[in-house]
Amino acid sequence: MFDAHGHWRRVYVDLPGMGQSTAGPEIDSADAVAEAVVSFARTTFADERFAVLGNSFGGMIARHLVAEFGEQVLGLALLCPVVVADHGSRTVPARTVLQTDPTLLAALDPVDAADYEAMAVVQSPENWCRFRDAALPGFRVFDQSAVQRISSNYALRAEPEDRFANFQGPALILAGRQDHVVGYEDQLALAGSYPQATVAVLDRAGHNAHLDQPALTAALLGEWLERVQEWKREDQRAQTNRVH
Repeated sequence: MFDAHGHWRRVYVDLPGMGQSTAGPEIDSADAVAEAVVSFARTTFADERFAVLGNSFGGMIARHLVAEFGEQVLGLALLCPVVVADHGSRTVPARTVLQTDPTLLAALDPVDAADYEAMAVVQSPENWCRFRDAALPGFRVFDQSAVQRISSNYALRAEPEDRFANFQGPALILAGRQDHVVGYEDQLALAGSYPQATVAVLDRAGHNAHLDQPALTAALLGEWLERVQEWKREDQRAQTNRVH
């Protein structure tokens, strides 16, 4: 969404139970999380158009927002999104580490090292710092009981793409070639519902592709934002022409 000067106004959503937002017993499924986010969006945006970006489980929730809000969504970006809720039904590559750094791991707190090692495709001090600053804080504060409840009912009642023919706005679907958590093949199959999507599978990138390949991710997101802005300008011109 944009401010009065046409600049992006960013709204960061702390999903219930995933950070500092509380999650009561009513947050017991992916659908409950999705509805909480829908309620937040309706209150925050009203009838204002907005773009949405989601990572991992947040990617599934972002797809739900497209199904719920339709053309009110200006654009959609998905970073390593959950496409298939059932872990056993996902098409994923084998766990692969392309570059190890035993010295780095030995210098870390053992708990931090274990969390980092489980996800890092390319282990390096620079990659660790990005993980430490961007991902590790969430590992330390999430509500384990809430996440367990959500995980036990992890699939949405209806797949978002079954609720609309296709999404015509600018989209980005980014996946990691070495993502052993959600994979990349299911993400490629998702692209048919988003005809204006740029689809990228990044090598040397796992489930934290934005941390493994930050420059490529930033470039792709920047290009997506440019397309969203142009889409908004074209829509405004079309509305003006209809008025005249």
